[in-house]
Amino acid sequence: MSSFSRRGVLAGMTGLTTMASAGLAAEEVGQLAAPNGPAKPFPLSQVRLRPSIFLDSVEANKRYLLSLDPDRLLHNFHLFAGIAPKGAKYGGWEAQGIAGHSLGHYQSALSLVFAQTGDSRFRDRSLAISRELAAVQAGHGDGYAGATTVDRDGKTVDGKAVFEELRRGDIRTSGFGLNDGWVPIYTYHKVFAGALDSHLHCQDSVALDVAIGLADYLGTIIEGLSDDQVQQILVAEHGGINESYAELYARTGNARWLKIAERLRHRAVLDPLAQGRDELNGKHANTQIPKLIGLARLYEVAPSERHRHDSAGAAMFFWDTVTRDHSYVIGGNSNYEHFGEPRKLAGRLGQQTCEACNSYNMLKLSRHLYGWTGDARYFDFYERAHLNHIMSQQHPATGMYSYFTPLASGFGRVRSTPDNSFWCCVGSGMESHSKHGDSIWWHRDDRLLVNLYYPSSLDWTEKGVQIEMDTGFPFKDRVRIRLVKANAAVDLGLRMPLWCAAPRIRINGKLARAKIANRYLMLDQLAAGDVIDLTLPMSLHHQTMPDDDRILAYLYGPMVLAADLGPSDKPRDQYFDPVVVSGSAKDGVRQVGGEPVFALGGQSRPEELMLKPFFNQHDSRTAVYFRHFTPTQWTTAEAGYLANAREQAEALARTIDTIRLGEMQPERDHAFSGTPNTGTVEHLAERGRVVMKGFFQFKLAIRPGPVELRVVYAGPDRHRDFAILVNGEPLVRERLAGEPTVQRNIVSYPLPDHLLSGRDITVRFEANSDQWVTVYECRTVAGGKAPST
Repeated sequence: MSSFSRRGVLAGMTGLTTMASAGLAAEEVGQLAAPNGPAKPFPLSQVRLRPSIFLDSVEANKRYLLSLDPDRLLHNFHLFAGIAPKGAKYGGWEAQGIAGHSLGHYQSALSLVFAQTGDSRFRDRSLAISRELAAVQAGHGDGYAGATTVDRDGKTVDGKAVFEELRRGDIRTSGFGLNDGWVPIYTYHKVFAGALDSHLHCQDSVALDVAIGLADYLGTIIEGLSDDQVQQILVAEHGGINESYAELYARTGNARWLKIAERLRHRAVLDPLAQGRDELNGKHANTQIPKLIGLARLYEVAPSERHRHDSAGAAMFFWDTVTRDHSYVIGGNSNYEHFGEPRKLAGRLGQQTCEACNSYNMLKLSRHLYGWTGDARYFDFYERAHLNHIMSQQHPATGMYSYFTPLASGFGRVRSTPDNSFWCCVGSGMESHSKHGDSIWWHRDDRLLVNLYYPSSLDWTEKGVQIEMDTGFPFKDRVRIRLVKANAAVDLGLRMPLWCAAPRIRINGKLARAKIANRYLMLDQLAAGDVIDLTLPMSLHHQTMPDDDRILAYLYGPMVLAADLGPSDKPRDQYFDPVVVSGSAKDGVRQVGGEPVFALGGQSRPEELMLKPFFNQHDSRTAVYFRHFTPTQWTTAEAGYLANAREQAEALARTIDTIRLGEMQPERDHAFSGTPNTGTVEHLAERGRVVMKGFFQFKLAIRPGPVELRVVYAGPDRHRDFAILVNGEPLVRERLAGEPTVQRNIVSYPLPDHLLSGRDITVRFEANSDQWVTVYECRTVAGGKAPST
């Protein structure tokens, strides 16, 4: 594969930092070396983590993985193949239509842990799963293995029915739905990827046979359909199924798999990216990222000029666009799982920012792009997102995972349960925390490269090199690298982090001069026994929102800092989003002792706050972003700011349940259904549903006592005619009187007492005419006055 550089694609990562490019002190700078080039990561099996938070994370993950029963994850697989299940199925998503995705992630995680640690218990489990999947395929007789379900004629049946409908050309798609099944190809991809990972990391020949069987079954369906029909299927979320086919081609050399991988290109999303157009606004974020990983792998296994532009070019443009225009300070992206308008993030801070799966996949994509270019900026992002987002996702004591990482002030992280969640982010979390050593050590030809300063050791068996790295990263700035064994001289390259302005380096205790090549310190002709001491001084800096430079976040070196607003399992004492009042952002901020802890002192309102590393505030409500006021500005703004904060806090405290219409996961969580003409709409990055010539309905939780239904309509939609029913009973015939407005129109409807006896209600919007109305959000709110009956 040839290396390349696209000037527009390789622009600076302005969305992730406000710092200037890092450099060495003048006396330490040697001559500028040649540009970087392609690089390769070392196999995970050649890297071992040393004592650190990263090793602790893997150990916590190991405990959770060993607590799971593979037979329970295999329940539906066995059942639908005519094999008696050996364990009861788990709850959460594994008891729903997406069942089976967790087994694929689980097998990948087992394989990764074996590679990372050498613990044979994990290999043995993975091999056993492959044998069971082979038996499942034998039961079906056609290569299929699956656990998804779908409802047909009032009964829950084997989700294989969806695939056979597709084979006949019966294709019905929506964002998450494919012939009424919940992302069946997405789930199929997880099982496919798990088999490929077991083959790679566990030398599992049975797993390769399983992967070929899976590829053949789905492949016969794809090969029998027209290109337009395939594109219709790809409207539904389908994970990285194109990546799995490209990878299988690389493993087997069978050109059939390459042809299928090329056909599984979702043109509506990927073609604009290949043409340099950002059309991501309103799209479900994690649906898109795996498509680009697939294109990256496709370019690697078939590096034609066409794939250079349409595949590699699209992947690089997408990465630049997401990291620059759609990412928050912790490196994560999305609000309510969706992309918004480019560089419009100030109004998109909420409880459901930064889905963990997104960063899991963005890190995978970053590895591909770095491998092609050797450009250090990909690891500036990788370090930011891995440390501040991925490491925040797992609770180190329980091993449980979060789905979202809230960046709105005052929220804490919600964790999964051991056996009754199994969200998508539980699956990707199993993998993320199995492989913290996979991106530390790379090489370019014979030169060793260090991209992450995580305590670890490398055994470069092929070259007879053994090397160890000990650090206190990210809390300490000193790194010690020992060349334990070397059969010949070793050349080393050390990434200069973007947050570090003046690294210092000593070799065997003596200050050393180093050449710099594109932000790598280049040390040549090292010998066995050499000790390299690297100091990476950290400093306090800040980053502002791209669309509002008065909203800022603080960082110390690589770590995003956050205010601790109290325990997440207790109500907030203050419903006031903290602000900073000072002449400049850093005025009066002082470090406490030698730790990465800072006092905002009298500059913060409504109380004095301490800033600590965000990622390890696992049990706290936090504030990451702060609005900055000068003292004069605050004098003018204080009264209105406080009144608005109190009003929002009161509404939030009374909210029982909320559904945001037009967003896939909230609709699924609330059992949404409707007629086909109740489509989704979007305005200013806010999604909604249209009521027109039909109905839609959903469930909302309630509680005893007065409750009102609060509905958010589009402001311009007035003088419409529709009905709202609750539990099948008419609540109101609404006409939305008044003049059109630019602002949203919020209307509250008190609910009669006799509708409040259960745990939830079914709310139905029904059109009474050809007119339409847009509904953005519905919520049940406690304390509403019940109407007289």
